[in-house]
Amino acid sequence: MPRRTPAITDISQESLQMRREAIYLALSQIPEGHVVTYGDLARLAGLGRSARLVGRILGQLPDGTTLPWHRVIAAGGRISLPLGSVSGNEQRARLRAEGVRIHNDRVDIRRHGWPSGEQS
Repeated sequence: MPRRTPAITDISQESLQMRREAIYLALSQIPEGHVVTYGDLARLAGLGRSARLVGRILGQLPDGTTLPWHRVIAAGGRISLPLGSVSGNEQRARLRAEGVRIHNDRVDIRRHGWPSGEQS
């Protein structure tokens, strides 16, 4: 019987799973009361400039996840989830409960950013 070589879709699915796990690992390390941008999380996960991939993966987290997805914000400290949406309200409430100050729908990255408080 001939050896089966992996199909391109098998390889890309495996690659996506490895990237997902890297994002989950980096996400799990963000301490309470701190935030990172999508781009910073991509870099922390070793994925370079993959901010959109981070957003897509976070949007697919399973219900009831314990990963701190709410600590990920858009560039410049902007909260990208819409005010008034269920997930947007939850993100803002969780951040405030951790002591993160939100002003004009933005978080001060110099104050709450992690690991160094630098802006992306």
